[in-house]
Amino acid sequence: MGYAVVLGEALVDLLDAEHDGEPVYRQAIGGGPLNVAVATARLGGDARFVGSLGDDALAGRIRAFLTGAGVDVSGTVTVPAPTALAVATFAGPEPDFRFYGEPRSYALLGPDDLDVALVEGADVLYCGSIVLLDPPVLAAARRAWSIAGALRVFDPNVRPRLLTAPGALDGLRAVVAEFAAAAHLVKLSAADARLLYPDEPVEGVAAYLRELGASTVVVTLGADGALVAAADDVVRVPAPKVDAVDATGAGDSVMGALIAELLAAGEPTDPAGWRELVAFALRVAAVVCESPGGATAMPTRTAVATRFAGKEGPLLNASGRAGAPS
Repeated sequence: MGYAVVLGEALVDLLDAEHDGEPVYRQAIGGGPLNVAVATARLGGDARFVGSLGDDALAGRIRAFLTGAGVDVSGTVTVPAPTALAVATFAGPEPDFRFYGEPRSYALLGPDDLDVALVEGADVLYCGSIVLLDPPVLAAARRAWSIAGALRVFDPNVRPRLLTAPGALDGLRAVVAEFAAAAHLVKLSAADARLLYPDEPVEGVAAYLRELGASTVVVTLGADGALVAAADDVVRVPAPKVDAVDATGAGDSVMGALIAELLAAGEPTDPAGWRELVAFALRVAAVVCESPGGATAMPTRTAVATRFAGKEGPLLNASGRAGAPS
């Protein structure tokens, strides 16, 4: 088993909550790629986080959290900026994020900051999320994408609040097309698909991304599971039924689970293998949705196995595509 490089943002989420009847904000370590790295590590994968962190106490907490979760941070750089904040409010379990902090601490990784040997040695390279809206990190991601000999996985993880400038959405579509063209796997949500391609059903979006060059496309559908397009096979995989408390990080946990399985057993050789892999990833996301907290809710394999003990369908493990969980 090799390692995954996860390139993207880490920040602090302020989650809308109540205490003694008064509105408060609960602090949580966050950022989509950070969540992906933590999910990968919790499921037994070797994850290396690459990004820029601020020079304040909050950045120290981020480093400590990542290290405590088993994520390597040797590829991070410290920048002279306060840690960026994402304020999340809720209407149901889905969070709405607004971002604060200038300059944004997560957006200051440049191409010259990359540890080239770290990227070249990875078995899986993840790029995506909101850092691709910032030219320095986009340039770093392009460099990583071009030198990686790894399986390349991509997730646009769109945040509409950051697409208010004229032409921003068209620019993001171009970036998505660029990265999808050389991706082994693209994972996006149905909300991402609707925003990027409003006139297309999710099946059409998956077909378009595969036409661009993506080998496999997974579109998460919330409580309805996921659509998986691999080879000429397009199927929907159902999600477990759960009482969702907080969907923060659920999509990231799907990506983390996919990366952990790619590290464990490589890219599936047929659509059936992808269906099994995605079914496992949806179980991971279900566990995340049952607890508040995003990164802190990322489960271990044992936790997933315990939650779904006795349920129909295989659970994946680190030694093969299906069987008793490790």
